[in-house]
Amino acid sequence: MARVDEGGAPMSTAKASRIRVDPSALHAAPLTPPVSKSDAQRALVLGHLTGTWPLPSVQAEADEDLPADVRVLRQGIEALRLPPDAVRDIDCADGGAPFRILATQAAVTPSAQARFTGTPRLGERPHGPLFTSLREALGPAGLMLTEGSPWPVELRAPRDTSTIAPVFRVPGAQSSQYASSLLLGCAALYLRERRPWRVEIDGPLTSAGYLELTLTWLRRFGFDIQRSPSSYTVAGYVAPPAVPTLPGDWSSLGYLLLVAWKTGGTVVRANTDSAHPDDAIVRLIEQVGLRAVPTGAPFTLKVEGQLSGGLRASGEECPDLLPTLAALACVLPAPSTLTEVGILRVKESDRLEGIRTLVKAFGGTTELQGERLQIQPPRTPPSGFEMSSEGDHRLAMTAATLCVLSGTPLTLTGPECVEKSFPGFWRQLSGVGVRITDAR
Repeated sequence: MARVDEGGAPMSTAKASRIRVDPSALHAAPLTPPVSKSDAQRALVLGHLTGTWPLPSVQAEADEDLPADVRVLRQGIEALRLPPDAVRDIDCADGGAPFRILATQAAVTPSAQARFTGTPRLGERPHGPLFTSLREALGPAGLMLTEGSPWPVELRAPRDTSTIAPVFRVPGAQSSQYASSLLLGCAALYLRERRPWRVEIDGPLTSAGYLELTLTWLRRFGFDIQRSPSSYTVAGYVAPPAVPTLPGDWSSLGYLLLVAWKTGGTVVRANTDSAHPDDAIVRLIEQVGLRAVPTGAPFTLKVEGQLSGGLRASGEECPDLLPTLAALACVLPAPSTLTEVGILRVKESDRLEGIRTLVKAFGGTTELQGERLQIQPPRTPPSGFEMSSEGDHRLAMTAATLCVLSGTPLTLTGPECVEKSFPGFWRQLSGVGVRITDAR
């Protein structure tokens, strides 16, 4: 994120660690999300496996506009493409999805040696079920996987997996990223061995929409997927006629749609036929009187309507939207309820506590009962509010979205973390008249 001067104009010097966000001079302008990091991560792996490297849709993006997680995953794949005798040192920073995806890809790359590192927070997040699945499936072929405290995680892949049972087993709880990572591993193994590999899932699957996104990308790249109620099998491959392109990021579009409603502007790169689970934002805002309406231009939406009532949303369906919806809940005329919120505790921060802190800072109240969080908006918005991102990109952008929706100035500590998923976020807000200044 570029530092900003007292007039709100971007500066090219050091990054600001604390900013003031002033929404008092909003105006309409088109808003553009980054490329979808969830889609890009899956497409990068599949492009690597099927010989489409580098991936054209990623190459077309300016590096500074690529989400940090996409850059991390791309660098990790480049490392895996090195000769087998090279030890790959792969720094995953705070990227949970890149780490889990790359760990499996390293494990199924013949004779690969990899040493993974990351932030302390990434090391605290749950990875054990994935490691157990890899050891149980590939251990008989010679996989070696050791864990530090928490880093490094070191892995030596087997040379040949053709004689072992072609199945991974993983619990459905905690994260669908385990199953997604293993399915992408099955694609690699199918291409090498030309025999079906499957993932068996034990119990209900958390965030099932993200696994569906993985299945969609496998099919787009030509893989035949067979499914049963609790298993998914990569059973065939035919090269597609063209390389699939990447959509805009629906997690980021959640913020931008609300900003567009407030400013009277539009959002572009909004493909409503996306398989991304966070396109649920279009349906969810209808609960409170808003409608996302096509403008007639390709993949361009505007948002119409007046706020009414409260909303209800589930972390089981779209966990990454819950912070955005919490911001919206703070400006609604009635209480809102978020359910299945426990998953938020194991994100880049304890995002559940982050939401509660944000609501309190804005003058509202929350009540947490098990997996259910009720948000009561304030009767009168404050004259200003302060928030720390705690290094969590979604909390930073959620606080800024609330600032715009309410017209209330925000002082934010740690704004640079938006690089993880939306490097251009502050530029987009500046483009609709939000004044961003250094508050150090």
